[in-house]
Amino acid sequence: MQRQGSIGGNAAIRVRVTGGVLLVAHLALVAWLTLRPLDVPWVTPANFRPLATVRADLALGGAEAARRIGAGLALLAPLGVLLPMAHGRLRVSAPASLVRTTAAGALASVGIALLQTGVPGRVADVDTLLLNTVGVALAHLALVPAGRLLLRRRAERRDRSAARQEDPSQGRTPTIPRVGIAPWSDALPPSSP
Repeated sequence: MQRQGSIGGNAAIRVRVTGGVLLVAHLALVAWLTLRPLDVPWVTPANFRPLATVRADLALGGAEAARRIGAGLALLAPLGVLLPMAHGRLRVSAPASLVRTTAAGALASVGIALLQTGVPGRVADVDTLLLNTVGVALAHLALVPAGRLLLRRRAERRDRSAARQEDPSQGRTPTIPRVGIAPWSDALPPSSP
């Protein structure tokens, strides 16, 4: 049974499966990147002051600041597209979709930070949580509304094309949904006047 507002038929299954597979692959890559132990001589203390690390990165200036901030934004940014893709719905409230996706990205970032507390050489940083969450929201805003619009237009064109192919003089024969047969009035031959 198809959910209301979802992509139709086989396309829905392909989009959801592709989104799910890519989502699992991305999360595996993120786990590998963020949960490996680091062999470092010393570790900085955990940062619980918002934007302190971002300010320190900006103080470095230039390419190094852009690289560090960009890495924080890009780490979980694909979730902004992959989560709605795995969900597979075309007709949803744009603000609600953004909030849901951003909240899921924030929870994934918090989960990674909590797991990192037990990994040697890794420390918790609130700025990483903020940058990861902003990255998810930016990716969602940049790609998901346009992608949904494109898929909705494609589905509408397909529906119009299918409607033109039907014989307009006859129309579709109504069927009883539970049984899948036509009513008796349609099965009887037409009476002559």
